[in-house]
Amino acid sequence: MITIYDTDAIEDIRSRNAVQPHRMKLFRNALFKNSGSWNDALAVLPEEARGDFEKSIIFQCLELAERHDSEVDGASKLIFKTHDGHLIESVVLRPKTGRTSICISSQVGCACYCSFCATGKMGFTRNLTMAEILDQVSQANRMVKPEGRTIRNVVFMGMGEPLLNTEQVLRSLDFMMDPKLFDLAGSRITVSTVGIPEAMELFTQTYPNVHLALSLHSADQEVRQRMMPQARVFPLERIRETLVAASAHGRVMIEYLMLAGVNDRDQDFQALTDYLKGLPVHINLIPYNEFSGSSLRGTPQPEREQFANRLKAAGFDVTLRYSMGSDIAAACGQLVQHKQKDASV
Repeated sequence: MITIYDTDAIEDIRSRNAVQPHRMKLFRNALFKNSGSWNDALAVLPEEARGDFEKSIIFQCLELAERHDSEVDGASKLIFKTHDGHLIESVVLRPKTGRTSICISSQVGCACYCSFCATGKMGFTRNLTMAEILDQVSQANRMVKPEGRTIRNVVFMGMGEPLLNTEQVLRSLDFMMDPKLFDLAGSRITVSTVGIPEAMELFTQTYPNVHLALSLHSADQEVRQRMMPQARVFPLERIRETLVAASAHGRVMIEYLMLAGVNDRDQDFQALTDYLKGLPVHINLIPYNEFSGSSLRGTPQPEREQFANRLKAAGFDVTLRYSMGSDIAAACGQLVQHKQKDASV
């Protein structure tokens, strides 16, 4: 299967049709910089070459199965179906800043089984391919184009653990940042991880300009491994060594989901400040988004604000985040394949 993201295979098709390089530049621009349709892209090619391109290349490798638009904050949840019948979810965010963002998935399901995340409850099916990762961005761009928008920020915080699909995620980053393709700046991309040390080290060395976000959520080893089973494999001490190395390339984002009575107590605050002391980090305090089957409860807003103020007083850069898309189950931790694979598809 040759997709529009298979640059080597497309080069072979270009060569056998003797299409001039400047025509291929227009072809790529139509697809990736101008968010054009397949017909827009074919129109810039010589007429005699269009038939071969059309029969040889798949324009969309994901099928948009459903779209849900928030009536509260302008978020859109996109449910895509893969060629083998699995459903994955992406979320387009339209914050008041005007910079349109997309939260994309890297796996079907997730093998990390974090207690606060609906995706973890569905288990792991398979990794997404580079093309499936990139197609989420392409289709979102075409969706928002009539609004006069373009996707300016890409966040790997959807379904799955990106650094357990390292090869395909890193290949997709190369494609996104290639000046001939999407041409996104590394500073516009964030990759979030529960903490896979060796993959974090490879990532920060290879892409020092791309943001790394660590889902920390507790600096107490016992508490963290109750919340995140992966913490048993990679303890906090090992992850801090990785953070020290990663911080040589720039500031690391620390994601801290606040749960009532779990990680918002005085001892949790002290453990967090001790753990991050001396590291150039930016802490994002995240509200918990409840989902069916979970007994966890989020820390109330006033207490989150108090926690944030204490961190600021301790010298940390802190952002108190708010949820978007919660009314359509599109907020952090709520993405889940609601419908099982239909074997008849």
